[in-house]
Amino acid sequence: MSTSHRLRDRLVLALFPALVAYVIVLVGLMWMESRLIYFPAAHHVALPEHYGLKAEELWLRADDGVRLHGWYIRGIGERALVWFHGNAGNVSHRLENAKRLVDWFGLDIVLVDYRGYGRSEGVPSEAGLYADGRAMYQAARDRGFAPERIVLLGRSLGAAVALEVALDHACAGVVLETPFLSVPALARVHYPIVPTFLVRTQFDSGRKIARLRVPKLIVQAERDEIVPIAHSERLFDLAPEPKRFYVLPGATHNAIYDMSDPGYVAAWRSFLASLPGAAPHDGLVAR
Repeated sequence: MSTSHRLRDRLVLALFPALVAYVIVLVGLMWMESRLIYFPAAHHVALPEHYGLKAEELWLRADDGVRLHGWYIRGIGERALVWFHGNAGNVSHRLENAKRLVDWFGLDIVLVDYRGYGRSEGVPSEAGLYADGRAMYQAARDRGFAPERIVLLGRSLGAAVALEVALDHACAGVVLETPFLSVPALARVHYPIVPTFLVRTQFDSGRKIARLRVPKLIVQAERDEIVPIAHSERLFDLAPEPKRFYVLPGATHNAIYDMSDPGYVAAWRSFLASLPGAAPHDGLVAR
């Protein structure tokens, strides 16, 4: 055997354990994919009345039969906000933020947990969350809100759900806060060793947003440590008019809940007032 062949064989033997370890890691990450995307909490940390909100309990049924739980929070009854939350916690963690949106803008809010979150049945999945989103939208319609009086809010993972719903259901506009291009694109940031073709879950907002013709407001946290600002900037570039973009100064991914930045409030207020069919008081502080 030649010297070159012996060196090659030694190199293969040396690299083989590392290759096996890499494959094991990939298989483990694929097996745990859902656990790396969805972080549901079952226990409610608060109720609407703890924040002085007027609310009624909602039990919805998605089109595949899964029962969903949440609340219908009353504002001034002029416009409904259908809220698609992020990938962690449950609706009770959004109540403080909901209180602010009611106080700032008088919005009625449909705030319902995805399957597997809070008191909702089932196990989360991409197709399942889309079905849940359709049920949440229908809850607003069932309470008498015409499409032109419905705004969809999607935050983080929920932005992908909001986009999916908006493409098939008429609405006045869509607010996307800290959105990402897709799960594979985000995986390249946080798990660069994983080939993106192995990622089964997509939530591909980058592919969908060009088809969304309704008014859009994209909000990004300036210091987002989970979703790079380049994702929201790219989504904004891909989105057709009408569209608006606002960067929340100094905010991290989850700090939007804690921010009362005047520019953030003004961006929402201006967006609501710009929507077709807006009433003179749309976007004004309700209380």
